[in-house]
Amino acid sequence: MATLWDKGGNFEEKAEKFTVGKDRELDLKLAKYDIQGSKAHIAMLEKIGLLTTEELSKLSDALDGILIDIENGKFCLEDGVEDIHSQVELLLTEKLGDTGKKIHSGRSRNDQVAVDLKLFFKDECLKIRDEVLHLFKLLVKQSRKLKDVLMPGYTHFQTAMPSSFGLWLGAYAESLADDMVMLGAAYRIADQNPLGSAAGYGNSFPLDRKLTARLLGFSTLSFNSIYAQMGRGKTERAIAAAIGQIAGTLNKLAQDCCLFSCPNFSFISFPDSLTTGSSIMPHKKNPDVWEMIRGNCNLISSCYGQTALLTANLPHGYHRDFQLLKEVIMPALEKTHTCLQMAALMIENIKVSKDIFKNPLYSPIFTVEEVNQRVLAGQPFRQAYKEVAKEVAGKTFEFPKEKMNVKSLNHTHIGSIGDLALKDIEKKMRLSVF
Repeated sequence: MATLWDKGGNFEEKAEKFTVGKDRELDLKLAKYDIQGSKAHIAMLEKIGLLTTEELSKLSDALDGILIDIENGKFCLEDGVEDIHSQVELLLTEKLGDTGKKIHSGRSRNDQVAVDLKLFFKDECLKIRDEVLHLFKLLVKQSRKLKDVLMPGYTHFQTAMPSSFGLWLGAYAESLADDMVMLGAAYRIADQNPLGSAAGYGNSFPLDRKLTARLLGFSTLSFNSIYAQMGRGKTERAIAAAIGQIAGTLNKLAQDCCLFSCPNFSFISFPDSLTTGSSIMPHKKNPDVWEMIRGNCNLISSCYGQTALLTANLPHGYHRDFQLLKEVIMPALEKTHTCLQMAALMIENIKVSKDIFKNPLYSPIFTVEEVNQRVLAGQPFRQAYKEVAKEVAGKTFEFPKEKMNVKSLNHTHIGSIGDLALKDIEKKMRLSVF
């Protein structure tokens, strides 16, 4: 196998396959970022005199050619090539000879893969940001549309107090606004240039790290060379924590939708095109999309624990353990994209029942409303509470059907069914977006 560290000896084939693992296939996701990092690096090498202007031009053109192949799906790692870095350098050397061999001056694979990953993570965060915003806007839109449609609220899985579809959906919108804060924090951790730290201790070339940071669009650097390498694992944990928060929101929403679409509830429904059937039960409409979102979000949530355990008890400096982080974080990011996209599709097509409270089963849900009305009429709260409780026990409690609507219930405070505070929630999201 072609390796950048080959010193002429032989490496056991089984050990080679074991240490390379899934790097070859996962590295293809980093291919374009490796080209970006290399272009910034050679521009800096030319500035400090390690490349001539002509060599820079040839290397830049060759890298652009490789990037075109990557974008057109024609790029691959040849048999026997260890990773993306080896493949790019091999192609440059085949095309440009000794000039191609100069590209690695002042650089280690350690800072090379670190910068590739940071660029990759930044792009992933931005894509997730946009997907979160899309779902957020759909939730707010549906919340406004359904603000006057009542539904039961639950605690302990028992009917509790009147809620509304607007209040319910608005809750998930606001949850995403807080999730965006976590995502922005992860983005800022990724937005630091590690290039130039080499193997973690810098080197004797007069590298201009601020130049490469500017060229690559980083807002700042990981200044200390050792810390630049310590960023491996730490960045992944930050990303994992952020997508774990999003997954937590989606998981709870998915569980709600599975429950509420059950015929025992029949609060919500989805088109046949977004549900599945049974091979023997003609009546079935299974919420498979929500179930898959729920399950995948549990896997996404596990990503943080895996990244934390992979990097636990490691001293500073590079360790091959870090390679395994790709196998954890990359699939989790892919699942996050898919779950956000599918959740948006489902919310866009949700249908709600507007006649839930015609069922006498839900009459006791208005007990608090009745207690409050008696308190407003002058009764002490505890007396009113006991009177209504006695009526419920004796099955004599009744709440006027004409008052079973948002306006009559007179919930006026911020965040209640009468004031969903959607503009405030939208402002919270605007302040959270990075």
